[in-house]
Amino acid sequence: GGLIFDAGNLTVGEYLDSWLSDSVRGTVRPSTFERHEGIIRLHIKPSLGRVWLKKLTPAHVRGLHREKLDAGLAPATVRKIHSTLHKALSQAVSDGIVPRNAADVKAPRPTPEEMRPLSEAEVRAFLDVARESGDRFEALYVLAITTGLRRGELLGLRWDDVSMERSTLRVGRALVREGGRHTLGETKTRRGRRQINLTSRTVSALKAHRKKQLEEKIKLSGLYKDHGLIFATRVGTPINPENLVNRSFKPLLERASLPEIRFHDLRHTCATL
Repeated sequence: GGLIFDAGNLTVGEYLDSWLSDSVRGTVRPSTFERHEGIIRLHIKPSLGRVWLKKLTPAHVRGLHREKLDAGLAPATVRKIHSTLHKALSQAVSDGIVPRNAADVKAPRPTPEEMRPLSEAEVRAFLDVARESGDRFEALYVLAITTGLRRGELLGLRWDDVSMERSTLRVGRALVREGGRHTLGETKTRRGRRQINLTSRTVSALKAHRKKQLEEKIKLSGLYKDHGLIFATRVGTPINPENLVNRSFKPLLERASLPEIRFHDLRHTCATL
């Protein structure tokens, strides 16, 4: 076709390093960049890093899939590895470095995660246990079940996002993981920025939660680091999502004699109810 493709002496590993620095960094969320970088460093480069980019074939990519599956990785994880490699090679095609995307092969099909929403009776039992045990995140669970917010969105809420008078909540940020620590960032998608109407029970739960939080701030006085977060640690800092699940959510499920579900299933519970 009159086109010349020349990958020179580039190896796959060298190209992926330049792709990360030139095309990915600064164009995606930091957490997304970290995910791509980790996948390339831990999975793709050890297997394909020394292959010449111009000699990379679909057979190499299928071999990568098989190697990772045989090593015990879940099909969903291998699919993420494939997705990162496909994106990088698509850029190489667009830049005229290679004539085709060697990753244009079928990726392993992940087993769909089974959703387990709670029934109305189970929701009542769960919230009753949260209230009776004095769990400091009772309002968070009420909010999760009545609004369907994601875990990161709930933990990224600030008091200036909520209007008790109008019973509305503005979602504009989420708690994300960057550089090994949790910080406030953008929502998962642009459509994630939205306004939500709150039920009267949710507003009451938030008011009670705010009162308890103010009492905690007074007790700790100068030790409290006020970030304006609705849901924070006892000293006002962002909550580690895994700590929320392991120290509060799972114990409440056990006390309520409910099956162990994912926190994300509360989002499905909201939709189902």
